Amino acid sequence: MTTKGKKTFLLGLGLDNEDGHKRITQAERFCIAGGSEETHDRMTETVVKTMEHLDVRGKNLEEVEPGELRDLLHRHTPA
Repeated sequence: MTTKGKKTFLLGLGLDNEDGHKRITQAERFCIAGGSEETHDRMTETVVKTMEHLDVRGKNLEEVEPGELRDLLHRHTPA
């Protein structure tokens, strides 16, 4: 996937918030918004570990194919 001049960014939305808290975690390459405390924490951990994996491999988010990104996110989702 080539995205010359564009920056790739992940946005995660948690839709199971019943406690009324507004949760937002922002970083350079992603933003996680909403969700219950547990959901928000799981999504954040998943994305952080995925970004660390890409960093170790020397890959930018822009260089990862959608299927590969899906697989990485799935692999790094806490059990």
